[in-house]
Amino acid sequence: MGIKSEIKTIKKKDAALHSTIEVILYPSFWALLNHRIAHKLYIKKMFFAARLISQFSRWLTGIEIHPGAVIGNGVFIDHGMGVVIGETCEIGDNVIIYQGVTLGGTGKETGKRHPTIGNNVLIGSGSKVLGPIKIGDNVKVGAGSVVLKNVESNCTVVGIPARSVKRYGGCANCDVDNPADCLDQIRIPDPVEIEFDELRKRVYELEDAIAELKAAKAKED
Repeated sequence: MGIKSEIKTIKKKDAALHSTIEVILYPSFWALLNHRIAHKLYIKKMFFAARLISQFSRWLTGIEIHPGAVIGNGVFIDHGMGVVIGETCEIGDNVIIYQGVTLGGTGKETGKRHPTIGNNVLIGSGSKVLGPIKIGDNVKVGAGSVVLKNVESNCTVVGIPARSVKRYGGCANCDVDNPADCLDQIRIPDPVEIEFDELRKRVYELEDAIAELKAAKAKED
């Protein structure tokens, strides 16, 4: 993926962009360009040079991407400060990642220890996706969520730990094909509220049943 493709992605994803030249001011632009170079060096086992570039990029952008991470096309890191992407992380195409996101490991295990992110995924601000888990295609991770288990495709997950609250084809809130184009990371159901609503409904049903039993007993007496 070249410079033109990176510019096209940013112009598509960020409505705040007023001119093409502004792209050079975006942390995502430099972080991903530097990562492409660092990753090529990493593959050639030039580990020190690869890490040197990634650390310079971290200093420049506030985005930390290990040179071993595999990143697809059309990825956009919005704002980006505090984003961390681990060594064995794999990210698919057309993914948007907001500031403060961690795609990290959970220990000192070797081998695959970071998440695999599918295509057309939105990962909301401050979310943590941890361990060698798989996030399917067309998934929306709500802001502030902590994802510790696999997520099926076409789901919205939210909470700590994250739970699936909705399945859908395309984005539930926008007239677009996938969450990464919708960009909506907050208009999602609250699983705690849903559970309380179900409990409240059940309490009302039980109270009505008890009232009917009391009325029937009163007639018998």
